[in-house]
Amino acid sequence: MPNRRTKLHREFFAIPRDGSGQWTPVAADAGGIQAMVLADNFDPSSRTGSRTVLSRWQPGTLLARPVIHDFHEEVFIVEGEFMVGCDSAGQGGERFGPYSYACRPPQVWHGPFASPAGCVLLELQSYD
Repeated sequence: MPNRRTKLHREFFAIPRDGSGQWTPVAADAGGIQAMVLADNFDPSSRTGSRTVLSRWQPGTLLARPVIHDFHEEVFIVEGEFMVGCDSAGQGGERFGPYSYACRPPQVWHGPFASPAGCVLLELQSYD
């Protein structure tokens, strides 16, 4: 049995894009976000490990308040458009498209965020 710091071995596998599979709803102020954990040994209680997540933002999705967390975060925009630093109504901010990337250390405020046309993000979160 793998120890808690070991991620499961997963060879290439298809990720369903049609809403089937293990997509989980994520809270948003408007619109909708679904996330699928691809690899995970993230443990907030011991502040160890990492998690790889694919998230889908439906058109019109908004996270209206800045966020902060105690782990490192990397975000890669796979497709669509993503607004960073918009106001609480989703207006303004800086627009980013596919193949844009962010890397944030712990304890850095970021957001609000919006996706007027929808997007897919690859997120890596880690304590290591």
